[in-house]
Amino acid sequence: MSVVISVVVPSRGGAQRLPLLLDLLAAQTQPNWEAVVVLDGDIDDSASVLERYAAHGPVRSIVLPENRGRPTALNVGFEAASGEVLLRCDDDLAPRPDYLAGHVAAHAGGPRGVIGMCRNVFPETTYAAVYGRPAYERLRAAAYAAAADQRWRYWGGNVSVDRDSWRLVGPYDESFRGYGWEDVDWGYRLAQAGVQLVVDPALETDHFVAATTTAGRALRAYYSGSARRRFEAKHGTQVLAGGRSFDPWSLAVSATARLMTERVIGTVGRTVDRAAERLPAPLAEKAIALLVEAGAQAGYRRRDASGAI
Repeated sequence: MSVVISVVVPSRGGAQRLPLLLDLLAAQTQPNWEAVVVLDGDIDDSASVLERYAAHGPVRSIVLPENRGRPTALNVGFEAASGEVLLRCDDDLAPRPDYLAGHVAAHAGGPRGVIGMCRNVFPETTYAAVYGRPAYERLRAAAYAAAADQRWRYWGGNVSVDRDSWRLVGPYDESFRGYGWEDVDWGYRLAQAGVQLVVDPALETDHFVAATTTAGRALRAYYSGSARRRFEAKHGTQVLAGGRSFDPWSLAVSATARLMTERVIGTVGRTVDRAAERLPAPLAEKAIALLVEAGAQAGYRRRDASGAI
């Protein structure tokens, strides 16, 4: 029986995350599926976890001998996949039983790229209450309100395409070596190829977010800022729009960014987290937002535009 949908899972250090995902995939209502898990260098014996699941279900593993970056892991997985619908599913998602069936159904109307939002699940912390959850809700609202020609911005870790569209666009760009923007780049290329993109609310999936502190979130913003510079070098600055602003907030972010390095971000982030527990919520949110936005700007300014970590 032919495989209808292939689930490609890039993973590094996922031995504790993979069992939940694979258990939930095994409980799917959709028949005729496979999971292709690509270990981007095995640093925690994830291979043993996958061996147990492969013995009882349609799970295949590919182990890269060294860390080569998420774009390479994705490309290896998609090349090995045999399904007609190709689904990228990050290893920290927790899909409902109708997850695969929903992605398959979304492709019934013809060639398209399908985006499901990752519903961030946070621990109960001050950071999550005053910044993490509100920031996600703003992102979620923006995705559902996005014009058709802007939906590529939300291409991420819960997305699917038909096989012909994958062939049309080609592999993920492996020059995005570090954190972020390999997905946005691929979504943009998909849109440029004329493939319709949809953001489907029915495909929202719980995501156990890794950035659960101000320091963690600001460091990711820093790395992402560097990768954004790589995206702009490739496609032009006009694609993302948004010129320079000179309002007081933007000036404060710019001034703070000049002081930011990876080490400073970590130190200040931990300080902000401690202070946020005692500050009024609006002030705590502003302090966290300042560091996150300054981190992104500092990352954008650094010379290495590959996004390498």
